[in-house]
Amino acid sequence: MKNAQSSKPIGVFDSGIGGLTVVKSLRKILPNEDIIYFGDTARVPYGSKSPQIITQFSFQDAKFLIARNVKMIIVACHSASSVALEDLKKKFDLPIIGVIEPGAKAAIRATENKCIGVIGTQATILSGAYERAIKKLSKEVEIVAKATPLFVPLAEEGWISTPITYQIARTYLTPMISENIDTLLLGCTHYPLLKNTISKVFRKKVKIVDASLETALEVKTILESNNLMNKIKKTRSLRFYLSDLTPNFADIGRRFLGSDLGEVFRASLSE
Repeated sequence: MKNAQSSKPIGVFDSGIGGLTVVKSLRKILPNEDIIYFGDTARVPYGSKSPQIITQFSFQDAKFLIARNVKMIIVACHSASSVALEDLKKKFDLPIIGVIEPGAKAAIRATENKCIGVIGTQATILSGAYERAIKKLSKEVEIVAKATPLFVPLAEEGWISTPITYQIARTYLTPMISENIDTLLLGCTHYPLLKNTISKVFRKKVKIVDASLETALEVKTILESNNLMNKIKKTRSLRFYLSDLTPNFADIGRRFLGSDLGEVFRASLSE
């Protein structure tokens, strides 16, 4: 029996454009679903803000998407996922997931020697969000966490496989090789763009877990279990809203999404 909610779009929000890697994975895993994306580019980054402000911004982002009649919300921002996710779930009566728990689950499934590496921005690593999520699921796992903040501007500039990018990756990641990790969790939505360079540093001997992809797979599971899958094949709708149309948003967005964004709307959260 078809659920009347199944034809509604999926909502995704992030503090900027990095969450488009989640959208890219959603389009691959769920080809029939409409998607509405909101990027709070006027107030990026969230990671440097206080927990109270991150929660405030996250509630505004969620309300923006709910006003557009979404059936589910994905919090594609790691900072918002670690700080505001539980409050969002309590407040709003629709499925809401973040990007941290799906990645943690996948890393635990992937590891054989129970030693997992996690890389992310300074804010994400200092928050300990991935460590808490992994330890909650398996206390036996050893975690080696490393902040790799320069990966963010490299991804945004499109410096994906340059010699400079490889040298920076080696500087960051070589110490992790001696820690005997067999699985590396990419704890930032920017990092899938650098996956090949990162894998090269480890000589392809470490399993790479992409939190963006794992989030999309988790969304599919949730939609199926709640009878919310849109099974009607059609031309899917993909709408983008940004709180500020920065000069380079189209170029950056194309790199993260893997295609042109098309029409992008400037949105005020006071609407």
